[in-house]
Amino acid sequence: MPRYASRTTLVVRGFALFLCGAVLAGATDRAFANVDSSETLASQWAEYQADVPKTIVELQPFRRTMSVEFPVPGDRVVATLINVNPQVNAWFLLTLRWASSGKSIAYHLENPQPKAQMLAVRAAYPNGIRISVGGRDVDCDLWSDGQMTPLRQAQRSDLPYAPLCEDRLYLRNVVAGSYTHLERVTNFLRDHVWGGEQIVGFVKEQFFSDAFIETSGAARASITPEASAPSDGPPPARIADSFVQRSIVPEHLGIDVGQRAGGLSMGRWYAVRGAPGMFLSGVQPEAIDAASSREDRRTVNPLDAVEAAAVDYLVALDLAQFDLGFAIGTDHPRVGWSERVLESVRNPKLPGPDGIGSIAPLVGNGMVSPPMVPLTAVTFAGGFKREHGAFRYGALAQQNRGTHYGFIEQGAILSKLQPQLATLIVDDDGAVRMKTWTAGDEPGLPHIKHARQNGVPLIEYDETTGVSRPGSLVSAWGPGNWSGSSDERLRTLRAGACLLESGTRRFLVYGYFSTATPSAMARVFQAYGCRYAMHLDMNALEHTYFAIYIHENGRILVQHLIDGMAEVDRKGGDELAPRFLSFPDDRDFFYLTRKTVAP
Repeated sequence: MPRYASRTTLVVRGFALFLCGAVLAGATDRAFANVDSSETLASQWAEYQADVPKTIVELQPFRRTMSVEFPVPGDRVVATLINVNPQVNAWFLLTLRWASSGKSIAYHLENPQPKAQMLAVRAAYPNGIRISVGGRDVDCDLWSDGQMTPLRQAQRSDLPYAPLCEDRLYLRNVVAGSYTHLERVTNFLRDHVWGGEQIVGFVKEQFFSDAFIETSGAARASITPEASAPSDGPPPARIADSFVQRSIVPEHLGIDVGQRAGGLSMGRWYAVRGAPGMFLSGVQPEAIDAASSREDRRTVNPLDAVEAAAVDYLVALDLAQFDLGFAIGTDHPRVGWSERVLESVRNPKLPGPDGIGSIAPLVGNGMVSPPMVPLTAVTFAGGFKREHGAFRYGALAQQNRGTHYGFIEQGAILSKLQPQLATLIVDDDGAVRMKTWTAGDEPGLPHIKHARQNGVPLIEYDETTGVSRPGSLVSAWGPGNWSGSSDERLRTLRAGACLLESGTRRFLVYGYFSTATPSAMARVFQAYGCRYAMHLDMNALEHTYFAIYIHENGRILVQHLIDGMAEVDRKGGDELAPRFLSFPDDRDFFYLTRKTVAP
């Protein structure tokens, strides 16, 4: 494949350097004999690039494989342990194959301490997995009885995360995700009724338009001066002089910022009570200083009176205090073909655009892993389902098999990242980035821990000029794949995210737009000084879900951005079981955990 030759060489060479340490450390162990070479990595990269049906394992170009054979009564079993991405060191696939029958069973293991624990199968320890941590080895017995009892018990527990080896490992089990009533109905229509997608579209046009609009009866009232904004928060939005003394009186806001009867000042940030490093702001797009977007009128559409007056909320999260994670749901986003793609770019011989139709035997289970729950401070819904995550119109519909949105979890490439798409990235060192992905970014793939693409950018940063501007397709309904109604009426409930930088401080900002077009989203994000911004999901509260968790005395207190979002959680008496923390969900999501400081 000549057009990939130079880029392939860069990726393979870069990752080969990382693996040198592993080769030297394990040179005397035959488990490493057939891995960790540049030839192996080149072969795996070729598998990743090949335009043929493949397995999820063959889609992992940086995997490291170890195998050992051990006896069981009347037979022999080969145990193969695949580290999906050694640079991340979190996901492993353990396969056991019986020599006499050729039968095999695969288990998806998660390493809850990827920076501290190293896993291996070795001939010197034929009874399971050896875990190296803190300079010592811990043997994890998984099959010494020949019946694979610990593994089978964990699998039969039906727990999303079944503990193994005294919680040193977790088995990720296939479980059913929670669906809302809305999703059950729409999924049924799409999957089982001819013309179901058109029916769903009609319902959205007729009933969802402005269904969640937030208004403010006191928005025209003057307010008295307030104390200065928190010094550790982001800078305020650029607000027109005529709106500086006007307020927003929240109708359904569920986050406690100690708001007074006079309401929230336009564009000002307020510290969230009991949640250091979190700040909330509210604005109406009509209040934005026109000068901040005057030069970009050719790339954004004029706002109508409804979305101009609708209340939007933004929550800023200080990245110095939080780590960002991403997880796919039990069902979404899928990896097959989107129904949006044109027949001219679809290869009927492939089950999906990347050659896979499922991520099995890897498992998506739609919830935060148990060790991370006490640290989790925020969760919010991710991006579009696969059926909406590809292009039907414009140049991107003709490229890369319809340009399906890509995503990576724990270093596992589940759907390839596509050029020209807005991408939220978490590197293996914890750094959070947002950028428009390019083919030239591929050498960095081994170091990506999480990534989610969701369409084209709302705000894009120009490295040459150092200026952030609305994306070139913000006002283009079809080529931008902004969804909405067939007659290009784009106004609906939407969510987005942006990166905001103020001096040396960096914030991840979640934006909730109660009814908006992409143009309104771009104008608001730009007014707040965002470096880069992208769309998330739309149309319903469960798709734009955002919750803050305050941990007190062993209990989790939940604050939803909008009160109605609590309907997605589960309730038992006076207890609330939060979505994404307490039970598996069918949808993907992001989560932020508080950084821990070593003693």
